Amino acid sequence: MPITTLSAKGQVTLPARLRKYLGMKPHDRLIVEATGDAIVIRRTADFFELEGFLGKSLPAGEERQRMLKAVAARNKRTNP
Repeated sequence: MPITTLSAKGQVTLPARLRKYLGMKPHDRLIVEATGDAIVIRRTADFFELEGFLGKSLPAGEERQRMLKAVAARNKRTNP
């Protein structure tokens, strides 16, 4: 069983063997939970892997146009 150390900044390095086994890469997002006296670390889903999980997704160009319109409308409300 690999052992790691908590740094002075509260950081933990996951052993390379474990990262490789799990297919983890730099910048993977992780969820950290306390369960009793254990800490559970697991990857979150990549945002782009969620495409369509709420139903049919819009084409990227249309989604971008809607986002830009919403941002412009919000800016008008907050900066009259």
